[in-house]
Amino acid sequence: MAYFPRLGNYMLRFLERMRPSSQVPAVRRQAAAVNAPDLARDRFFLLELPDAGLAHFTLCGDYGEGGTDWSALAARDPRLEAFLLAPGRTYSLCVPAVPGSGYRGRILAARLHQHLLQQLSRDPFRQCELRRLLCYSPDSRSGITEKGFILWDPHDCLEIQRALQGLLFACETPRPQMGMFKADHSGLLWQRLWELPGVVGDKGGTFRVVPTEEPPLHPLVPELPITVVFPNLEETRKVFEECIPFIPEAKEILNLVDKCPKNLQKGRFPVIVIEGLDATGKTTVTEKVSKALRAVFLKSPPPCVSQWRKIFDDEPTIIRRAYYSLGNYIMASEIAKQSTQAPVIIDRYWHSTAAYAIATEISGLPHHLPPAHHSVYQWPQDLLRPDIVLLLTVNPEERIHRILGRGMHKTKEEIELENNELFREKVEISYQRMENPSCHTVDANPNRKVVIATVLNIIRKHCASL
Repeated sequence: MAYFPRLGNYMLRFLERMRPSSQVPAVRRQAAAVNAPDLARDRFFLLELPDAGLAHFTLCGDYGEGGTDWSALAARDPRLEAFLLAPGRTYSLCVPAVPGSGYRGRILAARLHQHLLQQLSRDPFRQCELRRLLCYSPDSRSGITEKGFILWDPHDCLEIQRALQGLLFACETPRPQMGMFKADHSGLLWQRLWELPGVVGDKGGTFRVVPTEEPPLHPLVPELPITVVFPNLEETRKVFEECIPFIPEAKEILNLVDKCPKNLQKGRFPVIVIEGLDATGKTTVTEKVSKALRAVFLKSPPPCVSQWRKIFDDEPTIIRRAYYSLGNYIMASEIAKQSTQAPVIIDRYWHSTAAYAIATEISGLPHHLPPAHHSVYQWPQDLLRPDIVLLLTVNPEERIHRILGRGMHKTKEEIELENNELFREKVEISYQRMENPSCHTVDANPNRKVVIATVLNIIRKHCASL
């Protein structure tokens, strides 16, 4: 065996036994309903489809007893079935939440999720297609969401099953829950959960895949304030405090935060933030405007923490966003100090931290973003507030032309913005929905001199002291 030799012939025999037959016997289905009903109860799933649409479904373990709603069992979703029943084999992996452990549990689950993503991006999985999967409760108050993946193997290769099984054995408890999808003789869609031989407490079962209605809000929206868009310094600190045992630099950043004065007040000079996607001319405009106004030029994240940027950019989203959020609070201390002496121009601040976080976390199309005026778009009450925020925008073609003209190494965000038009659109919409303060949009397509003149004109109209 190429990937997990220690499993040997025992694993091969097990994998052959795991390959499902052409039908799901009624006796087996009834047994699953009796032995493992809790696995399906209050578990709803969200699958991001190849066209960026979202399909919702649940797993039903009851086949007629106790007043089953047969009309619900008969429901079909052609989009869901087309993807899950495509030729080959489709698998699901869901990272379980760590119960009763607060941010620590979220961080452990996020790191396991990232580990799986890294493994599933390597051989032998390169031949497969990977999509985002989310497990959630229809009542957002009853539990946290669990992230996972749908893996489609177009060749139904035994090597893929072998490698997936190895991933499960290599994970510590609680292990990811894994299953495979298939149709019965009538074409109905089923999921069969995998069992690990010799693992105490591991349960399998076969469940009917039942489409459900899309909820009013994306299931991750209620969790944004405790996962990526932290409402205050206290919540952000909690994340980094849990990171200290495995990221020593987290303690260094918290020490810098502790040295910052409390209850900061802005000085008498205006504070101006310039935001925008990569390659909108943001940095050049910021530097030119700061010189024209004889302002202090600051860039986020501040130099005292940017030395660790690569470390935290490689961490899961919850840690990465906490890093940028703490950078904003450290930046606020410098803003308060410098604004007593001169105007302050900042290249990115809180709006970019929040906009990229929201667009990254919320899967699907732009209409799945939190609605306008949602609390997630509100500036944190304990973070020093600027006088004005300007958002530079360019059309996609011009932005790509500028990226190519740089001749520089592209960041992860630049690559994502270039390759994913939907992601770019979601970032821009998130920017435009920010409030208290909102963004003044500036067309940055004209030449730089025109853009700089426009920016200076807006600033001087808004800030009477300039």
